[in-house]
Amino acid sequence: MTRVSRDFSNTMQKEAVPAVSADVTFTSSRFPNYKLGPYNQILEAKEDPKVLSMKEVVARETAQLLEQQKRLSVRDLASKFEKGLAAAAKLSDEARLREAASLEKHVLLKKLRDALESLKGRVAGRNKDDVEDAIAMVEALAVQLTQREGELIQEKAEVKKLANFLKQASEDAKKLVDEERSFARAEIENAREAVRRVEEALEEQERISRASGKQDVEELMKEVQEARRIKMLHMPSKVMDMEHELLALRLQLAEKAKHSLQLQKELLISKSRRGEESMSDMYEIDGPEALGSHLRIQACSDKAPDLSHCSVQWYRVSSEGGKRELISGAIKSVYAPEPFDVGRVLQADIVLDGYPITLTTSGPIDPAAGLGSYVEALVRKHDTEFNVVITQMNGADHPSESIHVLHVGKMRIKLCKGKATIAKEYYSTSMQLCGVRGGGNAAAQALFWQAKKGLCYVLAFESERERNAAIMLARRFAFDCNIMLAGPDDRAPQGT
Repeated sequence: MTRVSRDFSNTMQKEAVPAVSADVTFTSSRFPNYKLGPYNQILEAKEDPKVLSMKEVVARETAQLLEQQKRLSVRDLASKFEKGLAAAAKLSDEARLREAASLEKHVLLKKLRDALESLKGRVAGRNKDDVEDAIAMVEALAVQLTQREGELIQEKAEVKKLANFLKQASEDAKKLVDEERSFARAEIENAREAVRRVEEALEEQERISRASGKQDVEELMKEVQEARRIKMLHMPSKVMDMEHELLALRLQLAEKAKHSLQLQKELLISKSRRGEESMSDMYEIDGPEALGSHLRIQACSDKAPDLSHCSVQWYRVSSEGGKRELISGAIKSVYAPEPFDVGRVLQADIVLDGYPITLTTSGPIDPAAGLGSYVEALVRKHDTEFNVVITQMNGADHPSESIHVLHVGKMRIKLCKGKATIAKEYYSTSMQLCGVRGGGNAAAQALFWQAKKGLCYVLAFESERERNAAIMLARRFAFDCNIMLAGPDDRAPQGT
């Protein structure tokens, strides 16, 4: 070890210890963040300018939670509380690390102060004053570090308080989620129970309806409407059941109508028998006076001549003015009413040996039950298909009985067989469409269609309902195109 004599001590001190300027400026009011490396070496850590202080992070997180609390769902709120709890734990760890770093800073300041104290005894003059200023500055930094530690302790307490608050809020949110889940499960169970009770009620009502066997007209209408509603909702299984029930109810309604008509005719006959027997009592119009049925002229007296020796002509009569309208081609003893006949009285003139006999229905032709709502449902579609069989073509019998498809669209009518198109015509003034006028019991299921001049068909449908729906649908679409679609020499009634 080298000894320094008093003679050249000032020279050694000037060479070994550089002068410390009193005009020292620091870049910040805080002591730099140092770490101790191997062999007590001082390592300066680089500060991240983007890292916020713990107090600012806590304030920002608290503000965001308070702002979003009202518009978060229960599940999102629980998730946010979990994230906040994790952030609080992270902040607590950072505070712990900063506390350890603060302890290292105290150790470093103490070592620096001890070094300056030892240096103070070895220097003299201006250098000694500089060392004393450095010691005062180190002590000031120690005071600032102590104040910073107090702030860190306060921030640590706030972070701990926030962590406890977030933990409690998370538990409350989980409890609320569990309560909502249990409430939803209870609601689902109640709904299932209500559905089961409704199904049992429907089954009981079905058993009662089968046991009763007879229902009035209002109940029949309700059943028909329910069947249509179910069919519109695309429930094929229930539709099939309702179709069978509807068919049985229609048969019952037809029997009641026939029985009522028979009673009316018997009443008329009994009244006519009070006077002298006239020629008009020899014949009568038999059959349900409703759309979808057929009317037949039959003899009610043994003295009545055979209808094959008589000429027959059917007429429509308006219930308002009583003006008769000839139905072209209706010259048979059987006539099936079509949609134009609804609300109008039908008459049949029989010419027997030059003497005319006029038969009249007991009232206007009634509409078919549920047909109007069925057609309204079809109107919403762009194209409707009907399965048909061609019975005649241009007046000649058609030998084939294969199934064809009649497409009734908004702009045209098309007849197809498989992928092949037999006829396709747009609505025009040359097109005619009406029910078949005569032809036996199957007339109610057939229609006459003149696609254009020189091309006409007689098409048979699967049911009377399908035939009438096709006529009404085609006339509705043709009317939208400013075309009045009717039969030969027909005049469309006002309001159709």
